[in-house]
Amino acid sequence: MMKKNIGLVLVLVLIGMALYGFLQKETKSQNTVAYLGQEEQVEEKLAPDFTLQTLDGETLTLSELRGKKVILNFWATWCPPCRTEMPHLQEYYEKYSETDNVEIVAVNATYREQSEEKVQQFIDSFNLTFPIALANEEETLNLYEVLTIPSTFFIDTDGQIQHYIVGPLDESAVHDYVQKLN
Repeated sequence: MMKKNIGLVLVLVLIGMALYGFLQKETKSQNTVAYLGQEEQVEEKLAPDFTLQTLDGETLTLSELRGKKVILNFWATWCPPCRTEMPHLQEYYEKYSETDNVEIVAVNATYREQSEEKVQQFIDSFNLTFPIALANEEETLNLYEVLTIPSTFFIDTDGQIQHYIVGPLDESAVHDYVQKLN
């Protein structure tokens, strides 16, 4: 019985590897998705537009940022990798936002937070100065098919998603991905 189970698992693994290899060959785009450091090619896609409120009551519409490179980051205050990543995003923003013609838009999964006050406390504790948008409903995360946070999308000046990374980034990685954008 044990040998049959091992054999079945082995066959399933081999089928999965063959399918993965086939799908890799069929992908034609040069864009990438990185999942915890592993990059894969993804189809070029226009970034879905949204309008969200910020903590200070302003509205932020993604499409109004066309002409700039955009780092679109989805995060939450209770997420340990997000806490690790935020200082790196802030450092990058302070050093390169103007020279790289880039805007960081950090979308907080507010619908999963205890309160907006917790979000403000998080922002204050890290001295974040880039725009923070509040997703009070799942809709925006669903538009981007975000299942894991942090998730970061690198969007070019034409509004096309060029790279998608799941997991925390450091300043160097952010800079490298932005340099690949047009």
